[in-house]
Amino acid sequence: MLHNNLMAFVITLGLSIFWLRLVGYATIHHWIPNSISRKVIHIGTGPLFVVCWVLFDGSVYSRYIAAVVPLISTVQFFLAGIGKLKDRESIESMSRSGDYHELLRGPFFYGIAFIVITIVFWKDSLVGIVALMVLCGGDGLADIFGKRFGSILLPWSQKKTWVGSLAMIAGGYTLSFLITGFLLITGTVAISIHEYLLKLMAVVLISTFVESISRSDVDNITVPAAAIISGILLQL
Repeated sequence: MLHNNLMAFVITLGLSIFWLRLVGYATIHHWIPNSISRKVIHIGTGPLFVVCWVLFDGSVYSRYIAAVVPLISTVQFFLAGIGKLKDRESIESMSRSGDYHELLRGPFFYGIAFIVITIVFWKDSLVGIVALMVLCGGDGLADIFGKRFGSILLPWSQKKTWVGSLAMIAGGYTLSFLITGFLLITGTVAISIHEYLLKLMAVVLISTFVESISRSDVDNITVPAAAIISGILLQL
């Protein structure tokens, strides 16, 4: 079992590093702007990580071994954020302005959310999976579409737009549905699909509202927290 989990860990870590470096390389060479690269990483990292959960077995240690993957990235963000690690690709691709201190906020909180949710929920509950997918697909797309196409502000939040919130609903719901569907097909989870879809929409709507009233540097914590609390209350 330990051997299988170590192999799963190596594959998961390798894919995560490849994704981060690929986007970082593209950013440095100006193939994509860093305002987009941040969210490309934000959107793609989570689904890739959760899909790899099927590689881990059902032992009690598997969740902790898997959690080491986001832990490594989070430590990297922390060291780069305090100036102890010179990582140009990470700084360029994951900061808005190129200031390495920014890695101590959004990216660091993003990593913390993944570590905690992986350990606490793992494959035992859809609550954690949905929380991560809403954070990745929902919050990620909200920023991209809101800033580029949003012109009508929300009446309760003068920094967020209707377009951004609608993009979050669509992204969070779709990504949650796709990843859950994959885990269902692989036998990783078992659900009543019709009941799940209704509860999922409620979780996404609540998370979207919380995102709309959250500061941009803490929504990587508030959004998954909202998804977790609402998911538990709704018995997702």
